[in-house]
Amino acid sequence: MPARDPARLTIDTIRALAMDAVQRANAGHPGTAMALAPVAYLLYRDLMRHNPADPAWPARDRFILSAGHACMLQYAALHLSGYELGVDDLQQFRQWGSRTPGHPELGHTPGVETTTGPLGQGFANGVGLAIALRYLAERYDRPRNEIADSWVYAICSDGDLMEGVSHEAASIAGHLGLGRLVYVYDRNRITIDGSTAISFDTEDVGARFAAYGWHVAHVEDVEDLDALRAALDEARTETRRPSLVVVRSHIAHPAPHAVDTSKAHGAPLGEAEVAAAKEAMGLDPEATFAVPDAVREHMAVVGERGAAAQRSWEDRLAAWAEAYPELARERELDLAGTPRDGWREALPTFSSDAGMATRDAGRRVMQALQPYTPTMIGGSADLAESTKTEFEGGGVFAATHAGRNIAFGIREHAMGAIVNGIALEPSMVRPYGSTFLVFSDYMRPSVRLSALMGLPVAWVWTHDSVGVGEDGPTHQPVEHHMALRTIPNLWYVRPADANETSIAWRIALERGDGPVALALTRQKVPTLDRDATAPADGALRGAYTLWQAGSGEPEVILIATGSEVHVALDAARELDANARVVSMPCWELFEAQPDEYRDDVLPPAVEARVSVEAGVTLGWERWIGRHGVAVGIDRFGASAPAERVFEELGLTAAAVAAAAQGVLVRVG
Repeated sequence: MPARDPARLTIDTIRALAMDAVQRANAGHPGTAMALAPVAYLLYRDLMRHNPADPAWPARDRFILSAGHACMLQYAALHLSGYELGVDDLQQFRQWGSRTPGHPELGHTPGVETTTGPLGQGFANGVGLAIALRYLAERYDRPRNEIADSWVYAICSDGDLMEGVSHEAASIAGHLGLGRLVYVYDRNRITIDGSTAISFDTEDVGARFAAYGWHVAHVEDVEDLDALRAALDEARTETRRPSLVVVRSHIAHPAPHAVDTSKAHGAPLGEAEVAAAKEAMGLDPEATFAVPDAVREHMAVVGERGAAAQRSWEDRLAAWAEAYPELARERELDLAGTPRDGWREALPTFSSDAGMATRDAGRRVMQALQPYTPTMIGGSADLAESTKTEFEGGGVFAATHAGRNIAFGIREHAMGAIVNGIALEPSMVRPYGSTFLVFSDYMRPSVRLSALMGLPVAWVWTHDSVGVGEDGPTHQPVEHHMALRTIPNLWYVRPADANETSIAWRIALERGDGPVALALTRQKVPTLDRDATAPADGALRGAYTLWQAGSGEPEVILIATGSEVHVALDAARELDANARVVSMPCWELFEAQPDEYRDDVLPPAVEARVSVEAGVTLGWERWIGRHGVAVGIDRFGASAPAERVFEELGLTAAAVAAAAQGVLVRVG
């Protein structure tokens, strides 16, 4: 028998590995992985610049599998390319603690750049990575001395392109001319419910992307490697536009009975069908997780080529550093991923006065941080004037200039996922995205993923309560504080005044293992007299004793967050009791403190407690216990001046004092 074409044998081996892993796990999505094996083969073996021996090499090309359900496609390609992912890892697909989970997860698998699964998120992450890489290229590259020239590749599916987040991200990618972005769209025309004829086929996706400003190419048969290679090569010549290569594939090809069926999307094919597919490919139907020696030999070039590419780039880097020594020192500082020395000392402090909105304090903090965070980029969803999150003089990120301020437009969904993508570039210092707190609902899937991945992102949400006033209940968040606190690994910080806002930004910049959200006010709040109360840096521990009427153990504790802290303080001063006021800007940080500290701030023996927050009261029982009273808002707001809304909804010093007095009587 003549030797098989090694390219075809490798493609078929990817298919077989995908079938075997799903079959052994008795769960997974084999069909798309089988259909797209030619795409993975070309990208990993021939087109992408990557080094399996050093998955974090800065100059590598990035690959994102936005169609994360097809993760066995990526796992098989990584294994065959020589990454530290063995056959035993493939055999542990979808098992507890394995390096091959059911969707790609950042940090679990070498060579996986981001966590995908919720469709459309990976698509937008890639846009964020392209923005980050372009910003760094403009920062470092000089004529004939380029060191930041990576490409971003992705595979997306029908499902990705139905989700609204991909529409938003594609629109801004085209507007920004992100030329080093190449996406392969798998048009297999099958979803879980059946043929896309019932939901999607009337749309001309290529025309839509062309209208967004993308270069679009079509490959009518994914098995045509020459056509596929030509389309991808053509995309790489389009350095001023992102590219979409529309590829027609057949899900579960070449399984004889499963091909083009919805069942092949999300379920094992069955032993008989797997054997039949292997036989159709000329493989041993009885062998499982088999990789022919010819495939190993054929794919060995990936490691050799990658190592050579890395050495070549390192030579370029050395020549660049010699030519631009000051810039090279800047790059080394950037790679640390932390602000420049002296940034903490540069944080502004504010004297007590008539008051300042914490969003305005946040603006002043950001301007103070600007010289210390040269690679910190981000923006707002068309609300920079309202959220106060623009770096003054930092320029706007555009198709012709990579400024620090990204005008995301009214695209909260995409903004969240794009900011996550920027954070995947480790030299970025806390990329941020901002909008009104009520619109964090649009961003929640991305916020959840930033927490899941442990990305160092700053989410800045202003207009954080019914203090929005006249805009009314559509713009007044009430359930959002608690809803966001339920996301594991998200630190939600609601500062009481301008000085706590400085500390809130310090918390955000010091955290290295996850996102921090800042909830800031639209309305002015008093800047507290810190000579009469505790220093604002107590916020670093999540909660602290702000003020107490007397000494020793208090009789009643008033716990408040954000703009309600001064209300609690005024209420405590009205009481004829040894009242303590606790500012609790961040539940998560306080929970992480030692028991001794928490018990010092909230003595367990003191059962008379009142919480004060402009939001739903659900959850406050954790801190106030069964005898406490939660003063909050368990209804939607109303349109009126902020002061009137607070008064009508019972968030006044008098109402809080009455609640505290009632608790004292009941507990006493």
